[in-house]
Amino acid sequence: MKIATYNVNGVNGRLPVLLKWLKEAEPDIVCLQELKCPQEKFPIEEINNAGYNAIWKGQKSWNGVAILAKGHEITEVQNTLPGDSDDEQSRYIEAIINKIVICCLYLPNGNPYPGPKFDYKLSWIKRFKRRTNQLIKMELPAILIGDFNIIPTEKDVHKPEKWEDDALYRKEVRNAFKDLEKKGWIDSLRKIYPNETIYTFWDYLYRAYDRNAGIRLDHILLSPYLADSLITAGVDKHVRGWEKSSDHAPTWINIKTDL
Repeated sequence: MKIATYNVNGVNGRLPVLLKWLKEAEPDIVCLQELKCPQEKFPIEEINNAGYNAIWKGQKSWNGVAILAKGHEITEVQNTLPGDSDDEQSRYIEAIINKIVICCLYLPNGNPYPGPKFDYKLSWIKRFKRRTNQLIKMELPAILIGDFNIIPTEKDVHKPEKWEDDALYRKEVRNAFKDLEKKGWIDSLRKIYPNETIYTFWDYLYRAYDRNAGIRLDHILLSPYLADSLITAGVDKHVRGWEKSSDHAPTWINIKTDL
């Protein structure tokens, strides 16, 4: 089974790119972030015509998340991250597909640091860790997948010295990522490619993509109960080079499904 994540950076404006990639890559499950559209504007007809079912939580501005599945039913579990009833941002959606819990997330950016946006990021991470601990305790096959807005290590960033005070690379958030790994969550891309330079995001400015001056923000973490199912993983870097593409590239894994 091929499972992917893609921060599409505006699902309607980049719909031709998304559909082209779906046809080319043929993923079974796709998690999307940064839909940038209200609930009623999600392009469900076009997604269905491409062969995918979908659940989503849209939101105007920078947020919105969705889960797509081809040939599988989607059972929605959560459409918001538990723990704060006042949080109205659309950044989390959770579903069961083929007996696997799929947790699609768009973790807050947190910039500028320091400030209230970074404080919100830390509070969101705290709630997220509580949910991930619950999933571990329930011994469920689960996947944390999406745009984490966390650069885990210096291997995951071009010129790390320039990012020391950026919310994506602050010690607090990198430690939070390490805490997930200590709890048993497996960074699938790093399990397959432990030492390689692999990025998933390239800024539109300064010819970042041409120079491969990127960062790795998009992650797929497997619960311990899926550890032995991982076959391979990768990043469709070439999609970032398509005309009118997102500044992120799709990231994917292949897993065995005989759970």
